[in-house]
Formats: sequence, structure tokens, C-alpha cells
Amino acid sequence: MEKMLINATQPEEIRVALVKNNYLYDLDIDTSSDIKKKGNIYKAVVTRREPSLDAVFVEYGAKRQGFLPLKEIAAEYLSKNLDDYPDEKPPITTLIKEGQELLIQVDKEERGNKGAALTTFITLAGCYLVLMPNNPNSGGISRRIEGDERDELKETLNALALPEEMGLIIRTAGVGKNHDELKADLTMLCNQWQSIKNAYNTQLAPCLIHQEGDVILRSIRDNLRKSIDEIIIDEHVSYIKAKQYIEQVKPDFLPNLKLYNSNIPLFSYHQVESQIETAYQREVALPSGGALVIDRTEALVSIDVNSAKATSGSDIEATAYNTNLEAANEIARQLRLRDLGGLVVIDFIDMNSSKNQREVENRLKDALKADRARIQVGRISRFGLLEMSRQRLRLSLGEHAQETCPRCEGRGTVRNIQSQSLSIVRLIEEEAFKEKTSEVQVQLPVEMATFIMNEKRDYLLSIEKRHGVQVLIVANPYMHSPQYTITRIKEDQTGRQKKPSYSLIQTPEPVIIRSEQGAELQNEPAVKGFDTTHAVARKSTATHLLRRLWRRVFGSGRATTASTHQSSQTITPNKPVHGAQRGQQATTGHLSRNNPRRRRGGSQSNQQRNATPRKPTTASSGNVSSGNVQGHAQQHPPARRTHVPRGNAQVRHNTNTAGTPGNEAEKKAEQ
Repeated sequence: MEKMLINATQPEEIRVALVKNNYLYDLDIDTSSDIKKKGNIYKAVVTRREPSLDAVFVEYGAKRQGFLPLKEIAAEYLSKNLDDYPDEKPPITTLIKEGQELLIQVDKEERGNKGAALTTFITLAGCYLVLMPNNPNSGGISRRIEGDERDELKETLNALALPEEMGLIIRTAGVGKNHDELKADLTMLCNQWQSIKNAYNTQLAPCLIHQEGDVILRSIRDNLRKSIDEIIIDEHVSYIKAKQYIEQVKPDFLPNLKLYNSNIPLFSYHQVESQIETAYQREVALPSGGALVIDRTEALVSIDVNSAKATSGSDIEATAYNTNLEAANEIARQLRLRDLGGLVVIDFIDMNSSKNQREVENRLKDALKADRARIQVGRISRFGLLEMSRQRLRLSLGEHAQETCPRCEGRGTVRNIQSQSLSIVRLIEEEAFKEKTSEVQVQLPVEMATFIMNEKRDYLLSIEKRHGVQVLIVANPYMHSPQYTITRIKEDQTGRQKKPSYSLIQTPEPVIIRSEQGAELQNEPAVKGFDTTHAVARKSTATHLLRRLWRRVFGSGRATTASTHQSSQTITPNKPVHGAQRGQQATTGHLSRNNPRRRRGGSQSNQQRNATPRKPTTASSGNVSSGNVQGHAQQHPPARRTHVPRGNAQVRHNTNTAGTPGNEAEKKAEQ
């Protein structure tokens, strides 16, 4: 039995899990601090043309400019027809102008220092169809649909009256739908496209035109299929929103939408919480006793299969074979849960039998069939390695939920005390023999200072004697290996009044991390996503009107209306929660009207007044962290130093510093 579990009790993190018989096979997490732009449509401006990349950079309202390659620019925006140049394409500087306005859609999220990847080929996803309004050469039927169903849908697709300049894809959810249902979905998408074009013609760039739905509506839209038996939500406001959506797209599914109400958390009740935690861990256990070790690097994702305690086979070959089969299933699952993309290298346990190797390869391919991402799988080499690539649908779980360790800066290891201390002693001597050096001040973690001042005391004395300098060691309790600072004091600074050594200890200063999201457009989208707001507004208005009439006649009592007593499916496996509804934990609000980048267009203002505000994704405006300190090289005498150490150790000085087609469009819509 397949279920969709939606945990929305914590507004900072909404989680959607797909489970089959309490086995987690897909996970989507949306956090309030991570504003997702994938699928959003913007009116953008070309700011720079780059012939070496055959691309342009555009300003669309984000903190970084977006990257738009020439192959993703529709012909309507180009000054020349590329078909007229079959041999050699003209340079991009002759095809598009700086300052030119474009309608773009975010294809890939910003990642690291890279801006978002953009496209002008828009895709609009409905419940059953995917509309490509400016890409008539694309279209067809989802690759997951096979056999007789595919032939039937081809006839249905031909019967739909589609404008010539548009392309259309029938999604897997469209299987079994009649012509009228598909036609209604197409009409809704065409109306939405017309609204987007109208907003593009009236709004000033850069401007957010259309915003992709939140994780709840997006997950329901993409997974509302026959295999999903139930959708269970544990928060009342989210339940109402999902109910209104399903009422419009698939009313017959409403009995399967249920509100969860219990003291036991939803994910714990379905034994999902512990499975989610494995996605954050480096090592994942296998049923027979083996284990996976998953590491993300800049170049690739490495997965090592270890037999560990596995003894399921009769001999070493059988044990390796059985462990590798289990690993193939778990690897496919972990790739989906963590959303790992790019190059993936798997080090299976060595097997002598080529037959066993082929079976492990086939098991991995079968387990990957349910993945929405585009995947290419190689073969096991003679070294036991298998290479594969997976499309990066969004930021991986580790990228948006984990941060780099401030001590090792992501390397995973630090130099030991003795090795690091000996290196510092050599650096002290290197600073001491420089001309006009009077004093060398060194601030170290307590452990390293203890080692140098005891085991290397005689060597420090010899440095002072040979070079005629003074070496000052300061044990700094706020530092941790491998952090340290070395400051060289020149002779012309020795006349200043010296402070006691303990007063030189550098204390960490709180670093205020200001959110960079403040530079982004925070406007409401000019065009709403799926139109569920009108139904909400009508019900809300009617309810408020009746309440006002009731209070005017009978006082402050609450009006009892039909709208407030709608029947709903509620699951209560344990004692229900008393007191305030969980829905009161959800917060709503409006985006700031004082945003300096907000455009005062009359058309946009009217649309925003007539539409119900979408629940915003709020970004933190600032955090204060005392554990993450940042250092700066100073150009002042030691008595006025304000240096704050951070990260890897560096040598610092006051005056002289020295230191160390069709189906792809459907996949994009389903992402």
C-alpha cells in the first residue's frame, strides 16, 4: 500500500515522504530559509554577453545573475535565424542585445558560487498534461507509459485542439482520463500561459511573473496517480489547502485524503523518521550486516560497499554477491532520498564471476527505473568500480541541510598536535631571521602552546639567541587546532609600551551573518500558480459575512454555518490532541511592501489586490553566531590588534604578513 505522508507541523521545514508498506522510497523537504526558484518564471534583462561561453548572463532579481546558454534561447528573441547558418553559427554578440528583455524560467537552482541555469523554453505542468507554449517541436507521451495505453493516448493527443505554436506532453497521471478531463487541463494551462504573457507585457523587468507551487501542492500534482492509495497530512491548514486543490483537479480522490490527529508524530507512527535519518548519515547499514559509505566531493559522489559483518553466503564469493545485491537496492534508494547528482562511482565488493557482476548491474538498473531523474549506468570494471551519472533535480539534502565544519573546513581531518606544533616552530624561525625583526608573537591553542613551551623550549631559546629576537607564546583558549596566528613586530615598533602577554589573547567576536536573500526580488508573483485561491476567497468571505451578521444580532457567539462543518477524513490512531488545533502553528504573512526593488505598476498592483496572498517563504534576516569567527589581517601595532582567528591556521603580521526533447520537458516539469 503506497501512501504520501505530509508533515507540516513545523513551518520551518515541511516534509513529504512517499512510502510503500512503511518503506520510505522518496523524500522532499522544503525549508523556510531556502527559497527555491526552480520552475519560477521571470521577466529578465540581458546584462552581459559572453562569446567564449556562447551564452548570456541575465538579471532576473536573484542575488546572482542567471546563466542562459544560446541553445536555451528561443528563436523569437534572436535577431538572426540560426537555420540560415548550418556550417558556423554567428557569434552571440550579433544575435542578442544587452538590455534586451526575456521571459525566462529557472531550470537549475543556484549552487555554490554558480548562478541559476535558465531557459526561455517555458514548461507549465498541469495535473495530467505538460504544456510547452513556445516549443512546438517537443511533445508526446511520457516514457513511463507503455503498451496499449500509449497507443490510446496517442489518439487522445491527436484529438486535442492544440495551437500550432505549442507542444504538449501527456503525463503518467493522464492514463485512463477521458477527452473532457484532458481538455479541461489543457484549457487551464492555456489560460495560465495567456496570463503570463499579459503580465510580461505590462510588468517592468526584473520581475517575478509566475511562482512554482509549494512542496505540498507540487508533490500532490506530480504523484496523484493510481498507485497512491492515501494522502495523510498532520496539519489542518495544509490539509484544507490540499483538499481545495484536489477538489478541482481530481474530486474522486477526496475520500483518500485524510487529516492525521494523534499524539504520536505522523512519521514516527509510520516508522519513517528513523529511515529519514539514514539520509543524513555517512554510513548506511545493509540488512545482512554490510554497509554503504557515501562521500560527496567536488568531482563526484563515491559509494563504497563494505561486507562488514555480512556472513550470509556459503563462501566469500556468495557473501560478496549477496551484499552487492542488497547494496544495489539501497544505493538507488539513497540517491533519491539525498538527491545526489552528477558523477557517481560505486566500489562494489570484488566478485570473480562475470555472471554475478551482470546480475548486480541489472539489479541496480531495475532499482533505478522508478527514479524521475535521467540516469546513465555503466558496467563494473575489472577493478570492481561502476560509474553512473544522475541528473541533479535540485540541491542535494546535504547541500541545503548541512554546513561545512568550521574547524576542518570540510576536509574531515585536522593535523595532529605534534605535527602542527613542529610546523609552527619552523615558521617562527622563518619569521625570526627576517631583517629588522624585534619580536615574534604566536597565539596557539592551549595544547599546541603546551607542547612548544615544554618539549621545544630549548629550541625556542636557541632561536632567540641566534637571531636576537624575542619569541612570545600566547596560549589562546578560544582557538582550536589547526588555528593559530603569527605576528612579526619590527624594531621601530619596540618603543611602544608593551602590554602583559595575557592581555594579548584574541577573543572571538560574534559574526553577524546577514542573509543575502535581501537583495532578491520579494514581490508577489504577477500570475498565481494553480488557481485555487478563488475558491478559498469565496468560502472565507461568506464565513466572515455570516459571522459578522451573527455577532451583530446575537452578540459575540460564533455562527454555525455549513461551511464550518464540512466533513473531513480524520485519522486518530491514538488519543487525539486537545487544545488548540495544530493548524494554528502555521504562520502566514505578507511580503514586505517596502522592498526597494518592488515595482509600482498599476496592473501588478491590481492583480495583487485581487488575489489571495500565497503563504510566503521567509528567509532569516540575520543570525548571530559566536562559534564561527572570522579573521582579518591587521595593519596596526600589537596594542591595537583586533584580530579574530578562524578556520585554517595562517601566519599574520602587523606590517609584513606571510602565510599559507519532449520527455526531458516532462521531467523538468515533474521536478
